[in-house]
Amino acid sequence: MAKPNASVEALALLRSLFDAAIAAAQPDLCVPPHLPTRAELGSGRLIVIGAGKASAAMARALENHYKKNDPELLQRIEGLVVTRYGYGVTCSQIEIVEAAHPVPDAAGLAAAKRMLERVQGLNEADLVISLISGGGSALLPLPGGGLTLADKQQINRSLLESGATIGEMNCVRRHLSAIKGGRLGAACYPARVLNLLMSDVPGDQPIDIASGPTVADSSTRDDALAIVVRNHLRLPDAARQWLEGETSESIKPNDSRMARVQTRIIAAPQQSLEAAAALARDAGYGAHILGDAIEGEARDVGKVLARITNQVVSRGQPFEAPCVVLSGGETTVTLRDASRSNGSNGRGGRNVEFLLAFGIALGEQEGVYALAGDTDGVDGAEEIAGAYWQPDTLTRAQAAGLRPTISLDQHDAHGFFQALGQSIITGPTRTNVNDFRAILIQPRRSDKD
Repeated sequence: MAKPNASVEALALLRSLFDAAIAAAQPDLCVPPHLPTRAELGSGRLIVIGAGKASAAMARALENHYKKNDPELLQRIEGLVVTRYGYGVTCSQIEIVEAAHPVPDAAGLAAAKRMLERVQGLNEADLVISLISGGGSALLPLPGGGLTLADKQQINRSLLESGATIGEMNCVRRHLSAIKGGRLGAACYPARVLNLLMSDVPGDQPIDIASGPTVADSSTRDDALAIVVRNHLRLPDAARQWLEGETSESIKPNDSRMARVQTRIIAAPQQSLEAAAALARDAGYGAHILGDAIEGEARDVGKVLARITNQVVSRGQPFEAPCVVLSGGETTVTLRDASRSNGSNGRGGRNVEFLLAFGIALGEQEGVYALAGDTDGVDGAEEIAGAYWQPDTLTRAQAAGLRPTISLDQHDAHGFFQALGQSIITGPTRTNVNDFRAILIQPRRSDKD
């Protein structure tokens, strides 16, 4: 069993790696280098729009930049940005609206309508700066066709419970929307559009960030229908009818209205993983990034990383201890029928579900600590970012009367880790570059002797 002070030091290091990943994706750092100068802006209107968990902080970073470098230009800025409840900040020129995530609400619907109206009637001299980050899909719920907000809420819940990948979910979302899939960008025409995007999706594809409201979409409504069938999604009749009609098609890359749209990824999971890796190396650990786009069922990914960890511990392959193994991406959680039928109200998220599955598969392994968390500070629907795993977690769980496999089956990983005091609570981070996983592996005592 690890000494208490060794555990404290290991967990402190893991938390510092998580904090470094979050810090590397802060809007104050990432937004200013991409903002246009007065000469690049021209004489037209400057309108800022945006959506996502980081969008309000992005808007503040934009205002602060111009306040410092061109106060006169700041007075020309106008706009509207929508973010998650609790993630708002104070801006002087840009209106900040808060709405619900992950299931949309009336506040988000009203904001989406107003945003679409705000970009009507622009001309060629105008510039729209679009600040988009993860979470924007739920925050801009403007249904297409005859769909209602209640329909969108039902569809969102079905998508979240289905186990569909984020790419699949966003494909369906943008074909059921009157604002996503490039529609907001097309509405800005003939103004120029500068997209500044913070990626929270595997592969960093702009169309998948907040379901791509201001970028062209090469997927089709047939793709969306195939996803519905493949994932056994239950859609309202109005949604299926809309998808089967040509008017549900999104804005394509060859659409002339998208010719004046420029897109930049200003923050992504890889740079946050690299920041954490640099800090781990400074602390004397080998640092290895497995990937920034790992997808799959959360519990399955947990089992795979547990096997890799055991291989490191027992054979020094593919890495030698002491080391830190880092990864990012976005796993999924499919609600099991057993969880639904027994009426359990599990409190979980994909990061803690990964971590619990990882720990069960790992067993009590001396010198192994882990952290899994969402960089936006919210794992699932809880105001909890994630959790820690430490060598004595299973022993402590048994003493507390907890049954890890049952907690996993009931998708109650938050309940499990919270009972042990191993939850991580950051509060609003006002950024979002998706999941962060770090496994710290120290040499066993026998290896040191």
